Amino acid sequence: MGKPKFPDVESMIRDLADYAVNMVKMEKTAEVQAKAEALAEEKILDILIPPIKRANSQGEEVSEDEVNSEVYKNQKTREWMRVKLKAGELDDKLVEFDAASQTAVGMQVLGPLGLDDMGINIQEIMGNLMPKKKKKRKTTVSDARQIIAQEEAQKLIDMDAVQREAIERVENSGIVVIDEIDKVAGGGKGQGPDVSREGVQRDLLPIVEGTNVNTKYGVVKTDHILFIASGAFHVSKPSDLIPELQGRFPIRVELKSLTEADFIQILTTPQNALLKQYSALLETEGVNLEFTKDGIKEVARIATEVNSQVENIGARRLHTILTTLLDDILFDVPDKIPAKKVKINAKAVKDKLDIIVKDRDLSKYIL
Repeated sequence: MGKPKFPDVESMIRDLADYAVNMVKMEKTAEVQAKAEALAEEKILDILIPPIKRANSQGEEVSEDEVNSEVYKNQKTREWMRVKLKAGELDDKLVEFDAASQTAVGMQVLGPLGLDDMGINIQEIMGNLMPKKKKKRKTTVSDARQIIAQEEAQKLIDMDAVQREAIERVENSGIVVIDEIDKVAGGGKGQGPDVSREGVQRDLLPIVEGTNVNTKYGVVKTDHILFIASGAFHVSKPSDLIPELQGRFPIRVELKSLTEADFIQILTTPQNALLKQYSALLETEGVNLEFTKDGIKEVARIATEVNSQVENIGARRLHTILTTLLDDILFDVPDKIPAKKVKINAKAVKDKLDIIVKDRDLSKYIL
């Protein structure tokens, strides 16, 4: 029997390739969006104003003069409808159109290797072999424009070029972060779970050093991908990793604990900062939550103090502190809070959390 295979080790490169393809596809879609919307507009107008027929209901040919007259009227009507369409006056009008219908293909691969290990998208292959069906859809003009624009954008994008560019980005600009690498550091016993941990480390070696990984978009060379490994080495230590893997990560950086200034930045700067999340949550109940600068600073000070006294869990401490601070407000809205605006300042933070912070036994469980 050979060495056990850990397919998840290579799957991180495949995941990186998936992200790269989606990223490039979104960029290319944005580039052709204006053209796709223009094509969608023309198709909507074709639905609203059917083309001129060269035969009447009895099947008799219509004269050229009659056709030209109808074409002229059609063009005038079309331009009039275009103005109304762009102004949004037709958005609520119902239209029926043909939309692409994806054929679902189900396939199960039996055996130790899954589709991810094979690097093949069988559903995509089978889907391309089968003709794409059209189905009738009846929606508003507004929704129809979006659906048709998406279909037209897909037609305008060269997926082969997208995949080539994505692979090039992965190979030359890709970054893989391997978190909690301390979990696979063995204690040198050579038996039990340490054997499996060493197996994972040895599977990481060729990928970090440089190898070829098969993906459904093509072969990815990992030679120039940047690998960053991180771990909390308070139980194990970096020297518990096998020497070969230690050599693949020659630059080591020891991180310092987060400071009060770091916590303030974490609470305010990111797009999905916790304070913004809680404000958005209470906004759904019609309550405007506002943190003053001294209130934010007090939350950061308490987080720093609790981390230094109990156990340093980093920025996760902010979540537990804010949950404890706002639990009454979150529970009482909207019934018991008549005010539409709630302001949290330093005094409110101290009144709520000071007793808990001073009681170390209690803060251990609550904060």
